[in-house]
Amino acid sequence: MATVDRADILNYGNLVETAIRIRQDLHRHPEIAFEEVRTSEVVATRLAELGIEVDRGLGKTGVVGTLKGKRNGNRTVGLRADMDALFIEEKTGLPYQATVPGKMHACGHDGHAAMLLGAAEYLSQNPDFSGTVQFIFQPAEEGHGGAKVMIEDGLFDRFPCDAVYGMHNMPGIKIGNFEICEGPMMAAADTWEVILSGTGGHGAMPQKGTDPTMALAGFLSSVSTIVARNLAPTDSAVVSIGHVSAGDWGAPNIIPSKVVIRGTARSYTPEARDMLENRIGELAHSCAQAHRCEAELIYTRRYPPMVNHKREVDVAVKAARQTSSDATVDTEMTPLSGSEDFAFFLEMVPGAYICMGNGDSDDHHFLHTPLYDFDDRAIPHGVAYWVNVALEELGHD
Repeated sequence: MATVDRADILNYGNLVETAIRIRQDLHRHPEIAFEEVRTSEVVATRLAELGIEVDRGLGKTGVVGTLKGKRNGNRTVGLRADMDALFIEEKTGLPYQATVPGKMHACGHDGHAAMLLGAAEYLSQNPDFSGTVQFIFQPAEEGHGGAKVMIEDGLFDRFPCDAVYGMHNMPGIKIGNFEICEGPMMAAADTWEVILSGTGGHGAMPQKGTDPTMALAGFLSSVSTIVARNLAPTDSAVVSIGHVSAGDWGAPNIIPSKVVIRGTARSYTPEARDMLENRIGELAHSCAQAHRCEAELIYTRRYPPMVNHKREVDVAVKAARQTSSDATVDTEMTPLSGSEDFAFFLEMVPGAYICMGNGDSDDHHFLHTPLYDFDDRAIPHGVAYWVNVALEELGHD
């Protein structure tokens, strides 16, 4: 079977119209991490309609569809789409706006699921390839590590893959364009919490106690130096503070006994990740000691860096160029400081992750905002890309 492009998918019966209908239906009914019951039912039902073997329940609400080609072959490729929504109140005013208060598909996972279902439709009706495609529909990407939970539930034990691929839409990139890079493409995402403790006391007599707010002042000013003074200028990392709390609003005359600071740390290498954890703790303890206080660090390693593998990047680039043209595939994209739990898949199986354009006009709002919407005009590009990845991995004429 020959590779396909956007025009082939657009002209393939009602495939695109069906994918759009499913996408907008999922958009109307957003479900958050591990609650994707209706979403997984829609996915599983569609896969079954296409004659694809369906397994449910991995990662609580995950779905895996298995499709074997007509030709003999032992190689297996995994294609992954995420399914969960976010806690955001939608403000688009679209006809298919979310019907669930406080929740919306603000990251385009509705589009991701619809595009992979479109590829499943095409490949199930044109199975002239050797080997097996695993269509992996993953829950709980948004901060809850659904990929890791699926792995722990036996994803790659029950459905072994020789290679695995992921894709994400990206506002700011023209529809039809793709961006990818070899090696680290997204950062590790860690959460940290520092607790500074003293005795507190009367605000009029600070000499009778120890004041953790003084330690806080030193810590806030020093934590911003971690990256600048511990990493080479050619390396990248981020440490940001997102929460500070102490005392009571109604008691400004009381020195608090405890200050809590919480933040995020992003890095691309194990060495940088270790350094961030160590330096946050060292600075917290030194600032506390300087003011006769105590410090505690709680550092939680959440998503590892997402590192693309060379061979699979080459496959992804070839598939993307078959979908569009050589001029529309940027192979030297700048790594993103965001994170992706697809990184857990790439620690287990060689693979590659690519970004696909979701429009670059002012009407295309960015991810995780109340005005974001997946552009349905991107669907045929995404479907064609998935089909071409499968055919590049499993053979075509």
